Amino acid sequence: MCGLCGEITFDGAPASAGRIEAMARCMAPRGPDGYGVVLRGRVAFGHRRLRIIDLSEASSQPFEDTALGLTIAFNGCVYNYRELRAELEGKGHVFASHGDTEVILKAWAEWGPASVGRLLGMFAFAIHDRATGRLSLVRDRFGIKPLYYAEVGNTLRFASTLPAILAAGGVDTSIDRVALHHYMTWHAVVPPPRTLLNGVRKLPPATIRTVEPDGRTSDVIYWSPRFERTPEELALSPEEWRDRVLDSLRTAVRRRMVADVPVGVLLSGGVDSSLIVGLLAEEGQKDLATYSIGFEEANGEKGDEFTYSDLIARRYGTDHHKIFIPSEEMREHLPDAIAAMSEPMVSYDNIGFYLLSREVAKTIKVVQSGQGADEVFAGYNWYQALARSNDPVSDYSEAFFDRPHATLATQLSPEYMADRDESLEFVRAHFAMAGADAPVEKALRLDTNVMLVDDPVKRVDNMTMAWGLEARVPFLDHELVELAARVPAELKLAQGGKGILKEVARQVVPAEVIDRPKGYFPVPALKYIDGPYLEMVRDALTAPVAKERGLFRGEWLDALFANPTAHITRLRGSELWQAALLEMWLQKQGIAA
Repeated sequence: MCGLCGEITFDGAPASAGRIEAMARCMAPRGPDGYGVVLRGRVAFGHRRLRIIDLSEASSQPFEDTALGLTIAFNGCVYNYRELRAELEGKGHVFASHGDTEVILKAWAEWGPASVGRLLGMFAFAIHDRATGRLSLVRDRFGIKPLYYAEVGNTLRFASTLPAILAAGGVDTSIDRVALHHYMTWHAVVPPPRTLLNGVRKLPPATIRTVEPDGRTSDVIYWSPRFERTPEELALSPEEWRDRVLDSLRTAVRRRMVADVPVGVLLSGGVDSSLIVGLLAEEGQKDLATYSIGFEEANGEKGDEFTYSDLIARRYGTDHHKIFIPSEEMREHLPDAIAAMSEPMVSYDNIGFYLLSREVAKTIKVVQSGQGADEVFAGYNWYQALARSNDPVSDYSEAFFDRPHATLATQLSPEYMADRDESLEFVRAHFAMAGADAPVEKALRLDTNVMLVDDPVKRVDNMTMAWGLEARVPFLDHELVELAARVPAELKLAQGGKGILKEVARQVVPAEVIDRPKGYFPVPALKYIDGPYLEMVRDALTAPVAKERGLFRGEWLDALFANPTAHITRLRGSELWQAALLEMWLQKQGIAA
């Protein structure tokens, strides 16, 4: 796990070592163990390294193979690199390192872009071919690893984080009105390629982009889950589906133990993370390090789920670390968590993951985490309604959107308001795509391919990597997701959602963590904003730069300041926090009006 960056020019001018150094410096927390730059004429790569596999200098990056004429900068982990290496050695390739980076490079030399389909893991990488002059940018199937880019004049820049792109200078930082509509409507989800800034874009997941020497580009989408079942699968019983999912999940968890350093687990006490711990125990893991976090309660709402995480820790004898964060400490570090965001994210989980990662990184470098299970196995409440829907687009928006288009028009300043209901039209277009027929399957595909990427997955990457911690997500093993897509919807919707996964869990973990109300990272102080938190957000939204920017209508902000707890969104979020978080993020990135 690392941070990569690069620059390529299209007018013959040399790439800038200074801009590469500025981008790499901005990403220092992602890779505290090493730093490297390769500059060759109009192409330059930079890299920050976190040593997880092959701890020697032989795997330092950017990695060059002068015989093949290829250079790579890579962020992520390929879990089947040993198997691929053996196959490539059989074809005559000779390796100078023992890591996964060189395996990707040799695989590209052997199979070209088709090699990406062979990679099991999470990855974003850039490869330059000296012979053709082509640059290839690649992102994994779920966008677990980020990749941002900006076209500035006759130059293309790319990096693992948006702030790194900004650090190189010269980027158009005006607000993208379509992206702002998504942010305010879709719980801060901004689908690729857009970001909130007109001058910065992000490579979509499961995409290979080829950049020609003259700047022309072409994209190939190399993966998409299908929801059709084979004739054999149509005859499977619920128990047979359960056993197939259990076997696939066992494989996914086992794969993510590949490392030359210890691997722990972020244990919330929910069924997903508990299942990971249980499966690792089955694998014979001893003294497994597990980590949980809790916050002070507010407005009568509890701020931790230690009851359940303690139960799992005792059951499996883990080396458990229970972290409690006082409200004052959380408020002190909120600005740092916001600064760590590549894009503004309103979920309260962010500060939880940020502070949890800070503590975890003191003792370990790699963890497994339970993100993705709800999107893959239908754990959210809106899937139930969609199962009976005659108008799935409207019903999805009613359940998931923070506010309708007409309401948004009363909250955003007119100059920032999109001309049409961009978020609803995005959902409508996605639901119309072939490959998923039932409304529930359309919603699952949308959430897995879009919402998951730009909310939970991005949150985990940003907050863990702010402390040089690598997070692995077994529920996003693509073979498991392909299988889950084919599981009949009624098995996923059973038991109030995630029915098939709960049946899998009953084979492994105690019933107490399965048959309980669904939990989230509870951070009540950010939902019921009061006292010092209210002062903080008011200061941000009334600062001179905020007033000059003028994103929001003053009468709406006045109503929020007067009674924050009266303005809670459909997804149990604070409208005031959503507005303030955006403005605080813009200010943290140094973006003027």
